[in-house]
Amino acid sequence: MKRRPLMRASLSVMAGVVTGRHGLAQQRAPRRIGVLINGGPGPFHDAWRRTFAQDFAQIGLLEGRDFSVEPLFAEGQLGRLLVLAAEHVRRGVDVIVALGGPAASAAQRATTAIPVVFSIVTDPVALGLVDTAQRPGRNATGVTSLDPGQAEAQMRLLKEVFPEIERVAVLSDHTIPGADASGLAPIDRANRSAAEALGLRPQVVKLPAPTTAAPDPDFGAAFVEMARERAQAVVVFDTPLNFAHSRRIAELAVAHRLPAMFAGGFALAGGFITYGTSVADTWRRIPAIVDRVLKGTPPGDIPVEFITRRELVFNLGVAARIGVTIPPALLSRADQVIQ
Repeated sequence: MKRRPLMRASLSVMAGVVTGRHGLAQQRAPRRIGVLINGGPGPFHDAWRRTFAQDFAQIGLLEGRDFSVEPLFAEGQLGRLLVLAAEHVRRGVDVIVALGGPAASAAQRATTAIPVVFSIVTDPVALGLVDTAQRPGRNATGVTSLDPGQAEAQMRLLKEVFPEIERVAVLSDHTIPGADASGLAPIDRANRSAAEALGLRPQVVKLPAPTTAAPDPDFGAAFVEMARERAQAVVVFDTPLNFAHSRRIAELAVAHRLPAMFAGGFALAGGFITYGTSVADTWRRIPAIVDRVLKGTPPGDIPVEFITRRELVFNLGVAARIGVTIPPALLSRADQVIQ
């Protein structure tokens, strides 16, 4: 009879030690997720945080109970990323979620032991984050919205909206890896070729990489350069600099009455058109990958996931401000129309 209380006590201890079916569930303390972000706090981060918590909840994991989130922001000063990544390592987080190629690179440079799960990375192989998409082979894996056909699709859409268009600018920057002798990265060359194939005259405008002395790009000068070349529209790449300053870019485009096309997921920036694969879609897959990692699967064994769905959004308010009309047939194809 006296052994029953001891048995109940032993079972209670075991219940506190054994985990449930989820990698993060029923731990004595929440697992710590360090987040490394190229940009700063704002609407994009707020939207990401909401979906992040919701998608974790869908697999049975609750913020505060099963995991905590610790974000660190570079606020566009990419030179700070390595210091911030080292801070996550010092704090002893269980996994680093890196939003953006430079953030992912900095996290991987700071540690080979802590798993890194990335998103908003154009080409993880070219960036050196993984050996191959199928077998990453290192301490990093994640999700990419890389779409080899996006450049052609965006240029074709511009031709549909503006049949008489002749000149198009593309807003890029010098943080993109893989530049050739002329300074053009693969995405720059792909957009230039796509424009030329449709009879357009492309203008690649590349912003300088931020420095301590000049942390903020001179977007005003970039738009003056576009105006000088008589650009009739601008395609805005989803690079770290553009991502961090997307609202500023959209405002300048309106001020110059220049139709701006952003990549998918950037509708909140206030551009005229949003078209392409969406970075927001990549966010939705991060919790499932993080859960696998924290259950014990090495990141190098988890294939990189690719998002291929293209999103089309028109902003009628911006269209009115810059004095353009969207053909009704195109409006009917939109996933969303912002009034």
